[in-house]
Amino acid sequence: MPPKPEADRIRAAVGGGVDLLTAGPTRTCVGCRSRAPAFALLRFVAAGSGDDLRLQPDPNRRLPGRGAHLHPDPACFALAERRRAFGRALRLIGVADTGPLAEHIRVVSRPSGAADGGASKPSHDPAR
Repeated sequence: MPPKPEADRIRAAVGGGVDLLTAGPTRTCVGCRSRAPAFALLRFVAAGSGDDLRLQPDPNRRLPGRGAHLHPDPACFALAERRRAFGRALRLIGVADTGPLAEHIRVVSRPSGAADGGASKPSHDPAR
């Protein structure tokens, strides 16, 4: 009897069904290099050409061109910048403006109660 295909062994290990948490496409974050479901990552593409090259966030996953994925977390963004991963992931020649992507991540990752940039009034009187 021939060995079972890899997919059958994985399905049998899960318990005879498909694990809904890991079903679907997985992508690698260019910042932290960990794999995650595609819906948990932010896709971005390079827009423009020449000196006007910028990284454009693509939350709807519809923009044309080669895309890369990143956790919508400022720590992963900073790590990707430090590692110079954006150019490699998108196969760019030159340096792209990361401003639009950084702004999108800052807005998306902001806690729901911090509408003024995180500087909220203290709940107690600081004079006491």
